[in-house]
Amino acid sequence: MTALSGLDWAVIGIYFAVLFGLAWWVILQNRDTADDYFLAGRNLGWWIIGASIFASNIGSEHLVGLAGSGTTDGVAMAHYELHAWCLLVLGWLLVPFYMRSKVFTMPEFLERRFNPTSRWVLSVITLVAYVVTKIAVGIFAGGVVFAVLLPELQLGPLNSFWIGSILVIVLTGLYTVLGGLRAVAYTEAMQTLVLVLGSVLVTIFGLRELGGWGALRDICGSEMFNLWKPLVPSGVEATWAPVRESGRMAWYFNDNYPWLSMLFCAPVIGLWYWCTDQYIVQRALGAPNEQQARRGAICAAWLKLLPVFIFIIPGMICFALAKSGQNAVIQQTILDGQGQIVRDQAQKAFPLLVSNVLPPGVRGIVVAGLLAALMSSLAGVFNASATLFTMDFYSRLRPGVSQHQLVWIGRMATTVMVLIGLAWIPVIQGGKGLYDYLQGVQAYLAPPIFVVFFLGVFWKRLNGAGCLAALIVGFLLGLFRLAIDTPVKLIQDFHYAEGSFLWIVNNMFFQYYSILILLVCAVVMIVVSLLTKAPDYAAISGLTLGTVTSEQRRESRASWGAADIFASLGVIAAILVAYLYFNG
Repeated sequence: MTALSGLDWAVIGIYFAVLFGLAWWVILQNRDTADDYFLAGRNLGWWIIGASIFASNIGSEHLVGLAGSGTTDGVAMAHYELHAWCLLVLGWLLVPFYMRSKVFTMPEFLERRFNPTSRWVLSVITLVAYVVTKIAVGIFAGGVVFAVLLPELQLGPLNSFWIGSILVIVLTGLYTVLGGLRAVAYTEAMQTLVLVLGSVLVTIFGLRELGGWGALRDICGSEMFNLWKPLVPSGVEATWAPVRESGRMAWYFNDNYPWLSMLFCAPVIGLWYWCTDQYIVQRALGAPNEQQARRGAICAAWLKLLPVFIFIIPGMICFALAKSGQNAVIQQTILDGQGQIVRDQAQKAFPLLVSNVLPPGVRGIVVAGLLAALMSSLAGVFNASATLFTMDFYSRLRPGVSQHQLVWIGRMATTVMVLIGLAWIPVIQGGKGLYDYLQGVQAYLAPPIFVVFFLGVFWKRLNGAGCLAALIVGFLLGLFRLAIDTPVKLIQDFHYAEGSFLWIVNNMFFQYYSILILLVCAVVMIVVSLLTKAPDYAAISGLTLGTVTSEQRRESRASWGAADIFASLGVIAAILVAYLYFNG
């Protein structure tokens, strides 16, 4: 494994100097108001919005988890990246409602559409989710990157994993606490350029080391280039069939992301994430008007097409280098003695390529890109969490508080999230299957939030009672599945009796269970709403399709033109081409 050279360290040093110089300049421009700290004064341009959305999304789960999934499963996870069309739904469908409402947070939008209790419940769910997903995953990936690139780094009792995790959290927390969303958005725009450049270089040098695109296809085979996986795993005679040995009914589910679950479950997770999650939508809320917010979403959609080629493909290159024996270090790291992939080690695919394939100088650029992605995703979640806590909890408990006090509380909330992140390191140090873990937890949390936002916007008859019932029922169903899965993962040799109810739930593929939650939540919301009083339509004017006024429609229509349409159609065309190509 090649150590970082002096030239690499010089490049990394220049990156940090520019990054913190930009952050300091932005901090000096800030005004001491909640609008400025949490939404950058609602004055972000479309390029800053698009780059910030992309940089917030492209974090540790991509650098470590998505590249690792490319090593183990090929392009199966590309479905999630090709959901760039979800950003078009945000820009064209939901941005008009969000911009008209002038809200700070997504839970605040629910309050205006439904009732205050819905806002509180969603805020609690979101903050808990951020701790166990985005913060946990970001910290773990930072440790993995440092452990691979600087394995000999030691500071007292702390090894390179701990040092990397702590540095990523503290450095990110520093400028996030001081600068708010404006500092986060502007630094993320710069980090996007570094990240994309570095990741493209990994793909280029990786393919050159392997022998080109043709060699990659030959070594990986058609199965790893196929987006649509079969419903039934190879070797299983039937999906629903009695097991002769036990005489019981066994549920066989393909855990390699079969086409049925990717077709129906993955879009729900995508629409929840891109269209309703505070972590993403907060950037659009920082726009001065509907036009800039929409164009920012379209810009982010174009950028979102890149991860297939700059993260998944490098993961596949890593597998091909190992399988072909062209790189002994990579082969020994990710394959066992029988030539089979060690899934835990596959998480190291991207930093392994950086360390073993890239020349000096270029390696420094890519390491800077790695750090950029790790820091940008954590900065986004720190700022989103502070906004949720301050605007959805503190400001409601202290309605007469000053703007200065709100900013101060936001900084304190960010600091607390940083400390929680530091405390979480021991919990996640033994983590594995990073991208699978993230998608699993999100699949249990997304359906109820998707249901209340989309049905709430499209159907004006649905009310606060239905929204609250759907949120609570969906959240409980997700927690139920997590509670059942946890003992199996943590306790060695623990298992449920074959054929029992708990065994069936535990063995059901997580995306199928997610679809079940979605259907239950939709039915609950509709039934409860129809059995209770209709909402006051005057109070929700402009917040649903059925209550938009003619004047509001004219204002929205004036915010877009032919260029916006052609740019959006270009995204859809690119997605269709990718689906046609990655078909085995």
